[in-house]
Amino acid sequence: MSTTPTDVLHAPASPNVLDDVIIVGGGLAGLFCALKLSPRPVTVITAAPLGEGASSAWAQGGVAAAVDEGDTPDSHARDTIVAGAGLVDEAVALEMAREAPERIRDLLSYGVPFDKDLAGRLQVSREAAHSARRIVRVKGDTAGRAIMEALAAAVRRAPSIRLFEGFLAEDLIAEGGVVGGLRAREIATGRAWTIPARAVVLATGGAGYLYAVTTNPPEASGLGLAMAARAGAVLADVEFVQFHPTALDIGRDPAPLATEALRGEGAVLVNRAGERFMCKLHPDAELAPRDVVARGVFAEIAAGRGAFLDARRALGDAFAERFPTVYQSCRAAGIDPARDLIPIAPAAHYHMGGVKTDARGRTSLKGLWAIGEVASTGAHGANRLASNSLLEAVVFAARAAEDVRQSVPQGSVAAASPVGADCASARADDLGAAERLRRTMSAEVGVVRDAAGLSRALAEIVRCERTARSPRLRNMATAALLIAAAALRRRESRGGHFRADYPKADPALARRATLTLDEARAIAASAADDVLAPAE
Repeated sequence: MSTTPTDVLHAPASPNVLDDVIIVGGGLAGLFCALKLSPRPVTVITAAPLGEGASSAWAQGGVAAAVDEGDTPDSHARDTIVAGAGLVDEAVALEMAREAPERIRDLLSYGVPFDKDLAGRLQVSREAAHSARRIVRVKGDTAGRAIMEALAAAVRRAPSIRLFEGFLAEDLIAEGGVVGGLRAREIATGRAWTIPARAVVLATGGAGYLYAVTTNPPEASGLGLAMAARAGAVLADVEFVQFHPTALDIGRDPAPLATEALRGEGAVLVNRAGERFMCKLHPDAELAPRDVVARGVFAEIAAGRGAFLDARRALGDAFAERFPTVYQSCRAAGIDPARDLIPIAPAAHYHMGGVKTDARGRTSLKGLWAIGEVASTGAHGANRLASNSLLEAVVFAARAAEDVRQSVPQGSVAAASPVGADCASARADDLGAAERLRRTMSAEVGVVRDAAGLSRALAEIVRCERTARSPRLRNMATAALLIAAAALRRRESRGGHFRADYPKADPALARRATLTLDEARAIAASAADDVLAPAE
């Protein structure tokens, strides 16, 4: 049954219907936070049916946690810091690693069926850049879906959690550095609503769908990043986008993912001639950090040699049982991974940057928290360690829930009110512009960047933002502007940010970088002046 804002906010003030806390997003971070806030009443607003539009549900690897004998949180934190290429907040990484086992226990209590051995111990696997086997999985490559199914069921059972499914958030209501609610649109009718709140928790996911080649669903379009920036929030590390090196290159949008766990089990990367090209690029070959592998795959494709994942010897006929999700995607494209090479390409996968938060999820705006991929906690630095994304989501969702509970007195809020008109025609008119924006991001703000391409991208992005008719396209363009401007400003290569014109890391820039929307607009304006200036 659909729920309208007035159904909830006009209801009697009782523990089951108070809505002074709003969580925007129905992925892992949002649902975990709602459950952790229970029995405090909370409203979850999500555009897609619960769990369906979340990148969390598409995660194949699992959750990183030092739960195996001989492994330690300190070792997990060290691996996280090394992968982050000098920008990880070491205290945050250590706290996250130490809380990981407890969060795994939480997920088990919500019904997540993590793989176990015959003795009942959690089974763990290894992924790239981890020094130990510490990835807790579900049936090989179905962790994300299994986790989301379990949490969605728990949320639907919780009487304290109200769901607005089919509502797309468009703007935060903010004044004087204080957030007091948001504006959202009912997708089915096009009707817009103003929804007051005492606390807003952004859990809107990442920005991968800003790119034409991505593993992310359409909902991961930078919405929360744009909303927070426009409200005046400080952002951090926005230039760092992780490109997964092994998306299936089979012409689907989004591109299906070939989990990194395949390489952890011995699958290798080869070009059309059958040569293993990663061996000459990094001592760890296929298990090098993702940014290194992504550039290696990108270079083979750019040189016309192609790039393929070869799991024939490592898995063979066991592929279907051990990695059913990838197997089904391959078979749908006419590929038998037990006997055929799998064509791959780098795809936008995860955004390390986001809305800057402290260790409790608090942003620079009072009344606004951010958790999950939309947030920048400092845990990932310039390059996220494999399977730390789901871990970060649950760790900081729990922390934010505790902070909201302690710092926001429970109380009633004003009724929601309808505003504006249907913008269905504007959304239709903007479809072509959205595709141009995505192609621009892939071509100029992708795996390899340079000043000329970033300046061209900014010019196109600014035009898109100024002419956007629908709020969704405007938010996409604003998020793209922030990423491209930050990438132009950072004149070095580090982690997920690679500049062909500045190919080496600059020790002087080994620090996190903050950004506001005003600063991004100034960078874009300066880039436009440089492009228009006459050659000397």
